Amino acid sequence: MEVSPLLTDKAMRDYKLVQLAVETGNQKAYAELMNFYKDSIYFMLLKMTNNPDDADDLTLEAFGKAFKKLSQYTPDYAFSTWLFKIASNNCIDFIRKKKKNTFSIDQPWENSDGSEVAHSIPSQTLDPEKKFIEKQKIQLMREVVEKLKPKYRSLIELRYFKEYSYEEIAQELDLPIGTVKAQLFRAREFLFNILKDSQEKI
Repeated sequence: MEVSPLLTDKAMRDYKLVQLAVETGNQKAYAELMNFYKDSIYFMLLKMTNNPDDADDLTLEAFGKAFKKLSQYTPDYAFSTWLFKIASNNCIDFIRKKKKNTFSIDQPWENSDGSEVAHSIPSQTLDPEKKFIEKQKIQLMREVVEKLKPKYRSLIELRYFKEYSYEEIAQELDLPIGTVKAQLFRAREFLFNILKDSQEKI
């Protein structure tokens, strides 16, 4: 792939990491990309939302979406430009939806038959939680998990490394169970995007 001669040294560094992540599923490459930009993405989203919790969640979502589409990135512009565009567009969508639908993540999201939909994965698709436990070594994810915000890191460690139940996590962290499920759902989607991509390279 032809690389733009206009890319800075930093952009070239990022592009090499992207190549590593896409071609080999390298965990350190994902973690380094996240480490370079998580703070600046967070502060941009904080300015947009004026809400630290929303900014936290949207930062994780931005990286999740970017890592899921990483193979679509082309080096004719900087990775950071591409990443910030994904983050800002996702935030704009979030703000629009929030204005239309005000709800609390502490309440279950239900569909027409009364079953929860926000915290479950359809049975015909790959179940991230099951795949974590049965088909991949959790150790591979520790490098990325270490780069997460403390609240997400604690949730992931308790759920997947220590195998706590939702109820035990809620009690341990003194959080409503709805909050635990909602935040774990976001974190799990983010990690599963990386895990799935890694498995395809194995």
